[in-house]
Amino acid sequence: MSAVWRASRAAVKRRRLQTFVIGLVVLCSTTTVLLALGLLDAASSPFDTAYAAQRGPHTVATFDTAKASPEQLARTARRPGVEAAAGPFEQSVLDVPAGWLWMAGGSLTVVGRADPGGPVDRIELLEGHWATAPGEIVVGWTSGGSPGPELLGTRLEVPGSAPLTVVGFAAGMSKSADAWVTPGQMTALRPATAQMLYRFTGSSTDAQLDSALARATAGLPEGSLTSAHTHLDLREAFSSLADAYVPFMTLFGVLGLLVSALIVGNVVSGAVVSGYRHIGVLKALGFTPNQVVAVYLTMTAVPAVVGSALGTLLGNALAEPVLRVAFSGIETGRAAVGGVGTWVSVVCLLGMPALVLLTTLVPALRAHRLSAARAISAGSAPRTAHGLRIQRVLGGSRLPRAVSMGLGQPFARPGRALLTLAAIVLGVTTVTLAAGLTSTMLKYSEAGRGSGGALVRVEAGGPLNGRTPPVLGDAQIEERLRSLPGAPQVRARALAQVTLVGQSRPAFADFYRGTGASYATQLAKGRMPEAAGEVMAGPAFLTQRGLQLGDRVTLALNGRQTTATIVGELIEGNARALEASWETLLPLAPDALAVEYEVRLAREADARAYAEAAEAVDPGLRASVSDSGNTATTTVVTFSSVFTVLLSLVASLGVFNTVLLSTRERRRDLGMLKSIGMTPRQVVVMTVTSVAGVGAAGGLLGIPLGALAHRLVVDNVGIVAFPESMKDVWDAPLLTGLLLAGVAIAVLGALVPARSAARMTIASALHTE
Repeated sequence: MSAVWRASRAAVKRRRLQTFVIGLVVLCSTTTVLLALGLLDAASSPFDTAYAAQRGPHTVATFDTAKASPEQLARTARRPGVEAAAGPFEQSVLDVPAGWLWMAGGSLTVVGRADPGGPVDRIELLEGHWATAPGEIVVGWTSGGSPGPELLGTRLEVPGSAPLTVVGFAAGMSKSADAWVTPGQMTALRPATAQMLYRFTGSSTDAQLDSALARATAGLPEGSLTSAHTHLDLREAFSSLADAYVPFMTLFGVLGLLVSALIVGNVVSGAVVSGYRHIGVLKALGFTPNQVVAVYLTMTAVPAVVGSALGTLLGNALAEPVLRVAFSGIETGRAAVGGVGTWVSVVCLLGMPALVLLTTLVPALRAHRLSAARAISAGSAPRTAHGLRIQRVLGGSRLPRAVSMGLGQPFARPGRALLTLAAIVLGVTTVTLAAGLTSTMLKYSEAGRGSGGALVRVEAGGPLNGRTPPVLGDAQIEERLRSLPGAPQVRARALAQVTLVGQSRPAFADFYRGTGASYATQLAKGRMPEAAGEVMAGPAFLTQRGLQLGDRVTLALNGRQTTATIVGELIEGNARALEASWETLLPLAPDALAVEYEVRLAREADARAYAEAAEAVDPGLRASVSDSGNTATTTVVTFSSVFTVLLSLVASLGVFNTVLLSTRERRRDLGMLKSIGMTPRQVVVMTVTSVAGVGAAGGLLGIPLGALAHRLVVDNVGIVAFPESMKDVWDAPLLTGLLLAGVAIAVLGALVPARSAARMTIASALHTE
């Protein structure tokens, strides 16, 4: 083993460039594999992963404190089948005015809780601090994005009690409460109920949860349990963008694994095959076949271990920001999507060196059987019989000699050429998929804009949201906003929380007055609501409630009811919200007023100037320019770009290694060609052409695969219904560019070794002759 180690160390030092390439390929491949596995792991069950991270309760049970004492409720935590429990927490329901903290108004479930931690339902504090004194309240934040610190200090008036001041914002996936106060403050709110949070040993089905809750509450006074909801209910209603991202996340993850495995196999096996002459020399010096195999295993293991270690560190550093981008749209509070699981890092640290050793072992065992003389002759150059007929046909064509010779080179090493082709095909597939998704998502981002410009939102103030009420009436405000320059389209919006008769979950309804041509582009199917009794919703809302176009629903609000027909399906929409015509609102709330006006400006209009003019119309108005982007577009474009760059880099490194090995194997041939007059420029052309043809073939195969993958992804996004106009993204310029992508990947990898071969002198190439 001492001789084996000395020979391996000498080979590593002598082949520094090849060792560096192996280490770099393993590093990039390990980074890609780690991100791919982390992505597949996170995307396989985003709700369960995030829920477990916060120790979410399996069941949230509410009890009548007039019938069950706190001591009785506390004893339920020690019943058989209860894994962990928290509570009892007293709770009360407060009325919240419309507009308070951007809320729609209604009820706010408040719980008395001393701290956000504990064995069950760990609440994540987003801003400010936890309520620790009387008069303080922490509010749950579910509006997406991050709550601004300027909202801290907002007061909530409580009838019959001192006002509450917002000192923090928090998020929890269990939806066990909308806000939290101290237990002492809760006493002042005169609570009538209390909640217990349970985690059970068996929690995978409704039957198990019902049985476990029945055992835990056995012996309590009859009627003390007033309500209960389970984590299965939350999972069913889970409406995160992460669910929509699962198809393309999985696809990018699989592509990353395939490309990395192919390139590592290509690079390492090529390194061993190119070393056959070295193997023959070792055997001639007295090394046994097993020692020769050990030399090459050690020689490739050194850069593999270093590369996998550095790749694991780099992958973990990239994982948190990449996964946070991928899961930025999760509507679960702030589900902790941090780095990847420990098992992923372990798999990469152990799996990549194992893959390198395996791909080294196969050609090394083949060399194991060769004699010293055969190994030396086999390592001098590829056998001329490989692809000889094709090379003769190309040589007889009218192509420039350097081009015809380059096109024939891949047939001398067909196995290596096929591995390189497979890597380029997958690389082009990735580029095509990313290009298609980017085009689709950019069209999606433009939905609703039409030929118009920016969107300005003008909010009406009033005593309910603590601002000056408008002086003008609702209709007057709309007329004034419409009369301002650059505002061809104005819609008034009223918001209410309605009940769908026969449905257990309430829904938020936006009622619009006024229409515009650009708003129709938000539709995937059907038409905009125009008359009384017409509504529309997004695919997530319709799917979760088992509805479709043409179905009739009954809306209830404040004791009034009206029947409506679903006439349109939005491209996307909140899973808890629907949109309806203003005429549909009148039977439910005849005196309803608009809370906001949406103004779609003309293309050339100045959004900031319009916002200032709108606020000048009435002191009770506040205008803001809506962000033109959206989370889904940013996520898809950013994430696909990251993986495209990684996979293209890995594929280019594979091509680089192939060309490097080929030029080293053909040193004698290059020297002879230069001696009979081949110029350095012709050497570069011949070398680049040898892989450009493979790149073009990879482009022709990868484009249809990428287009098919794009169609599979956009057809299986659960919360977005892309119309055909957004799916049809392939045109001649884009397809031409994608075809050139395969050539670009190949040429990018071949350029450096090609220039190196061109600079090689005749004497250095033939010094061993």
